[in-house]
Amino acid sequence: MAQKRIHLVIRGRVQGVYFRASSVREAKRLGLTGWVKNRPDGAVEIVAEGEEDQVKDFLAWAQRGPSTARVDKVDTRWKSYTGEFAAFVIEQ
Repeated sequence: MAQKRIHLVIRGRVQGVYFRASSVREAKRLGLTGWVKNRPDGAVEIVAEGEEDQVKDFLAWAQRGPSTARVDKVDTRWKSYTGEFAAFVIEQ
């Protein structure tokens, strides 16, 4: 299976609802690497890399988010895999 990279900007009620911590847990469960961070505009931004099927599963999860979140929109950009990340972390 091919390695893929995805860049997401998630809008809605996504800050202050454990979206970042839940993203880390889900990414680790799927074996993905990358990062998640809150943006000043109230959105959450994610870059994730790994096997294509797992990245697709992560995208499906991000379109719902944790139960405390309300996802209104997910801007999705597929990119080339780089292998630059050692883990999936919360960036400040």
